[in-house]
Amino acid sequence: MNAFILLTADAAANGQMGGLGFSYIISIVLMLGIFYFLMIKPQKKEQKRVEAMLADMEVGDVVVTTSGFYGVLIDITEDDVIVEFGSNKNCRIPMRKSAISQVEKAEK
Repeated sequence: MNAFILLTADAAANGQMGGLGFSYIISIVLMLGIFYFLMIKPQKKEQKRVEAMLADMEVGDVVVTTSGFYGVLIDITEDDVIVEFGSNKNCRIPMRKSAISQVEKAEK
């Protein structure tokens, strides 16, 4: 590492740093581009899919919560939903929309 620093310092002193600096810039831009297409773009795509799924929910749809419970939507408000679990009509739990991981549309 120290030898590399000495070589670059010597090249900079002699005015030979032009091509070497440009290749560093190109490699950094390529790494950032690869990082964007492998990490950020798929995450944004998944986020849009989840937002569309939560926006299309209707009363009567079967949902799966993030903890793995299946239930039926009873009521939907702006940020919350009320989900009925099991065949017991008394088991209704309010929860955040973000706690829903999957939605299966009700048969009509």
